[in-house]
Amino acid sequence: MLGTTLPTPLYPIYQQELGFGGLMVTVVFATYAVGVLAALLLFGRLSDRIGRRPVLLPGLALAAASSLVFLVPDSLPALFVGRLLSGLSAGVFTGVATAAIVDLAPPEGRARAGLLAAAVNMLGLGLGPVLAGALADLAPLPLVLPYLVHLGLVAVGAVAVLFVPEPVVRQPGPVRLEVQRLSVPADVRPVFVRAGIAGFAGFSVLGFFTAVSPLFVSGVLREPSHLLSGLVVFSLLGSSTAGQLLSARLPLRTSLLGGCLALAAGIAVVGAGLATSSLAVLVAGAVVAGLGQGASFRAGLQSVTGTAPAERRSEVSSSFFLLLYVAISIPVIGVGAGAQVFGLVPTAVVFAGLVALLALGAFTSLLRRV
Repeated sequence: MLGTTLPTPLYPIYQQELGFGGLMVTVVFATYAVGVLAALLLFGRLSDRIGRRPVLLPGLALAAASSLVFLVPDSLPALFVGRLLSGLSAGVFTGVATAAIVDLAPPEGRARAGLLAAAVNMLGLGLGPVLAGALADLAPLPLVLPYLVHLGLVAVGAVAVLFVPEPVVRQPGPVRLEVQRLSVPADVRPVFVRAGIAGFAGFSVLGFFTAVSPLFVSGVLREPSHLLSGLVVFSLLGSSTAGQLLSARLPLRTSLLGGCLALAAGIAVVGAGLATSSLAVLVAGAVVAGLGQGASFRAGLQSVTGTAPAERRSEVSSSFFLLLYVAISIPVIGVGAGAQVFGLVPTAVVFAGLVALLALGAFTSLLRRV
């Protein structure tokens, strides 16, 4: 997951090298989201049939291929292809690796396994911009070295996966790729709906912030530091990991409702930071929103994967992430298009308000359902 966010603080360099604007950055991000959605649809049920490892290893190969493509110099098509491959890899791991971690846990440890899966997901996403930003500021070849480091990390991950026990017995018959039906077992649906409402609001916040904050730091604040951009993104994703860990002992109701309230409050503060061009206010809002997103995401993912039957766990977790990545894509595209017409700050402030209303709507809906 770290590799999927490596380009985030590097986009100002790509803009200068390749001569494209902020709208193209959001289109590139949307290409990544398309890759994630495609992988969730194509591979969500495959690992339930042939096993986790036979799907995880090709997922690592896709991650390595994405970094190899990014090493192609001065090429906008390579940027799109690299992001698409990265999205395919992320789609494999968000569904299949989550299911594998829960599968391998003893029944009494599944709650902790779900927490581990959620925390690793967000922490990897958060560390990617920090690693790339630090290398871009402190080392040579800013568009080369981050991807070489990632290739080394992928190699370590591949060795690790080879030693992971296979929890799924392969079903007989030929292997065929089928588009996954978007279905959830009837007894899981009430939990899925509650988790999905909170998750949709939380990932809308992620999509909005990751799209806006690097452009805000480089374009509005005129801060040239790529590490600073990476750390601003990490303020949200890192606090999301903290929110998952801190809320681990809280009941589902408390995590979901409290998370949605924190999301609404945090993103409203982010909007204030954008409107006043205050980096400190922006980061403070990101921390609050991240804590809320982490709490609601942890509770949702843990409840969904823990309730789903083992033979459909990957399908259900992939369906859950499919919903989340739809949520993460909409604000990105909207902000990019609106910024071309109205400017980044006015568009971002409006979107912050809309996302805050969405989080409040999720809170109200959960208050009636949970």
